[in-house]
Amino acid sequence: MGRDRTAPGRLSAVDIRLALVNLYLRLAVKPVLRRLADPGRMRTMLERDAARRFVVPEDAHFVEDLMRRDGPPRQAGMIPAIWASVGRPDRRKVILYLHGGAYLAGSPRTHRHLAAALAGEAGVRAVVPDYRLAPETPFPAAIDDALAAYCHLLTAGYEATEIAVAGDSAGGGLSFALVLALADRDLPLPACVVGFSPWTDMTGTAESLRRNAARDVLLPANRMDDVVAYYLGVQDRAHRLASPALASWPEPPPPTLIMASRSEILRDDAVHMADTLRKAGGDVQLELWRGLPHAWPIFYGRIRQADMAIETAGAFIGRHLGAEPEG
Repeated sequence: MGRDRTAPGRLSAVDIRLALVNLYLRLAVKPVLRRLADPGRMRTMLERDAARRFVVPEDAHFVEDLMRRDGPPRQAGMIPAIWASVGRPDRRKVILYLHGGAYLAGSPRTHRHLAAALAGEAGVRAVVPDYRLAPETPFPAAIDDALAAYCHLLTAGYEATEIAVAGDSAGGGLSFALVLALADRDLPLPACVVGFSPWTDMTGTAESLRRNAARDVLLPANRMDDVVAYYLGVQDRAHRLASPALASWPEPPPPTLIMASRSEILRDDAVHMADTLRKAGGDVQLELWRGLPHAWPIFYGRIRQADMAIETAGAFIGRHLGAEPEG
């Protein structure tokens, strides 16, 4: 069995910065997401907010790259990506970071700060692939690209034991779908997995979708069905690679850390994913935090709870990768 840590006392003190972030999300962002019908506008909004509001770690270094994609050509068979690091990392170890954005938005640019912060805490490098988005390229394009990026790392000389997979929100769900796809194909699994507020159940049956609809300061529960339709189309919403929390696993998964907020609508996605992995023989650490917005580590440098979560996740990854940064 894994070890649950709910951390009920971490947020007992009044935190003005957290309160301001929650207020901003509830009053300025959630109403827009509730009304927004154009994925293109959602992408523009996220890119703009990332440039204005997200904090890049000191001494962060970014390099644009291309990762080879097998199958139908995309930009001559390549996936754009950004490598992110801080200081002098262990270059033999890597985090494959899959960004959030409801499978409709987000990019390496919007999440490079989070990938860099996580990589810095782990003492390694991170790579963020620009996987294809719906509705232009719906399911399973994102999974195909994540799988291609992972295989690219193997071809580039990384052993599976030298790779960690991590992601937030849709990217968290994509992380678990990727590991499940690897297991289904009898490919080597990564050293560990980290999911921040992962979206792992697209059936719309999780109780927290209703229980936390008013408490969630960011995600509008009434739009989840629309987002699923954009991504899945006519595909079964219980498909094992769309809803990995509901899937049977052919082999024990890697060690896993899952973090979610008790008040977000995807709270049960995290809990059910942890339960599923444990039933498959996995070692799972589940942390449920109080008072935090969905995918709060994205607010690295803005609220102390984001920094704390990244520190915990980075230490988890560094331990399982056996990272030895150069100093």
